Amino acid sequence: MKTDFLIVGSGIAGLSLAIKLSELGRVTIITKKQKAESNTNYAQGGIASVFGSDDTYDLHIQDTLDCGAGLCHLDAVEKIVTEGPVRIKELMELGVNFSKDHGHISLGKEGGHSRNRILHSKDLTGKEIERALLHKVASISRIKVYEYYFAIDLLTPRNLKRKKSKEKNICYGIYAYNVNSNKVEKIVSNYTILASGGLGQVYTHTTNPAIATGDGFAIGYRGGCDIANMEFVQFHPTALYENKEVHDSQVFLISEAVRGAGAILKNRDGKEFMHKYDKRKSLAPRDIVARAIDAEMKKRGDTNVFLDMRHIDKKEILNHFPNIYKHCLKIGIDVTKQMVPVVPAAHYSCGGIKTDLHGKTNVKNLFACGEVTMTGVHGANRLASNSLLEAVVFSNSISEYFKKNYKKDKKENLTKLYSDILSWNSKGTVNTEEWILISHNKKEIKEIMSDYVGIVRNTIRLQRANRRILMMKDEIREFYKKTKVSVELLELRNLVTVAALIIESAMKRKESRGLHYMLDYPMRDDKYFSKDTIITKQIKNN
Repeated sequence: MKTDFLIVGSGIAGLSLAIKLSELGRVTIITKKQKAESNTNYAQGGIASVFGSDDTYDLHIQDTLDCGAGLCHLDAVEKIVTEGPVRIKELMELGVNFSKDHGHISLGKEGGHSRNRILHSKDLTGKEIERALLHKVASISRIKVYEYYFAIDLLTPRNLKRKKSKEKNICYGIYAYNVNSNKVEKIVSNYTILASGGLGQVYTHTTNPAIATGDGFAIGYRGGCDIANMEFVQFHPTALYENKEVHDSQVFLISEAVRGAGAILKNRDGKEFMHKYDKRKSLAPRDIVARAIDAEMKKRGDTNVFLDMRHIDKKEILNHFPNIYKHCLKIGIDVTKQMVPVVPAAHYSCGGIKTDLHGKTNVKNLFACGEVTMTGVHGANRLASNSLLEAVVFSNSISEYFKKNYKKDKKENLTKLYSDILSWNSKGTVNTEEWILISHNKKEIKEIMSDYVGIVRNTIRLQRANRRILMMKDEIREFYKKTKVSVELLELRNLVTVAALIIESAMKRKESRGLHYMLDYPMRDDKYFSKDTIITKQIKNN
């Protein structure tokens, strides 16, 4: 395959970008599962933007900065806030149906927001956005979507038959595993964009789907991208707690919008507790609420806390949260009569591949957008519902860059380049029957990360996790070298890489800040004070 633009991922970032880039050339989207399977598809709450008459850009900017605990980049925050309304109107023009009250856009409120500014489509906002974008993509002949294509690694000068230059950091496309044919193909492109989503599956309990194994983070790192702020993994405070073993599937999310509508966190005795931790109570930012829940569970020896929405009008629950109501009812909980058991679960990575305001990475011809990036928007803790906003604003920024620069750029002769790239070499590898090694390693990675690199950390825990993860990383690297690729093996390789990156970043930050809470260090929230944690891989051109 040869293409002008190659996009890895089919969530809001990748699809919205593809629609705009199709005006300039051929666009190829690859996705490891079905095209609708993405973190976007599971986003319940909504997308934050200034639409209310009592709201302003300055208020949204300040809320984002306050939540980010001194690590947000002001220029990036100003960008998403001021461009947000225009990008959301574009989504509406594409057919996204946001909920309305009496003919006006319904604006919800979530933790950390000082105004009602969450546009939503009941409690299935991501699914509605994904539907509209996929419908538009299907109508554009210049966009080709390939399902069940798993990105393995970037094509770089190391993969050339003849070394063209001394340049190390340049991307020519990717190697991808075609799951249906069981073969590895090379896809050559003028430009490659990673929009591959999150990494929640590195933890035992996550709101992310099974596909969220941190592939883009690991691919970018191995290809020479600078990686930043990986220590800041956001745990959503209210995932549905079910008394069963969960290792390979996501847990059900109870949207923050439920608390915005008046639901209250309580302990097993039915008593409120958030007032002890923050004056905003159940509507404090996610890092504060998650730590408070963790502390309450440890103090009392409980497995979970409860979310009480019994006092909310039943019509409002059925109108605004029909999916949550139906799901809970399916497992025997009537939210209008019973409290809902909840527990924090890994939800979102605030760190990732470092990009500039145009989505450019430090690797030539490689861009990135969405959760896989660190743009500077989220700082040490993401403000609720800013993630979909960031994805759509920065994907637009990439398209604007190409509209100004694409024709001026000297395009590669893709046919010649394709012949210059080495084909995938599986010589000496075998199909192994030792799949128990993969499943065991996967389970062990999740347990180590959950036990030692979760909501509460300390130096001893991080050191222990680091020793074990690095040992597993070496073992998996050797296993990978001699084994034919499979989805399970590729995901394991990426999970252990991401785990190592999170731990390395966490060990570098000698303070407690935002989502990185260290028992060894006091909490800091100095505004515009702290520095990003950067990890750079040394790439050899051979």
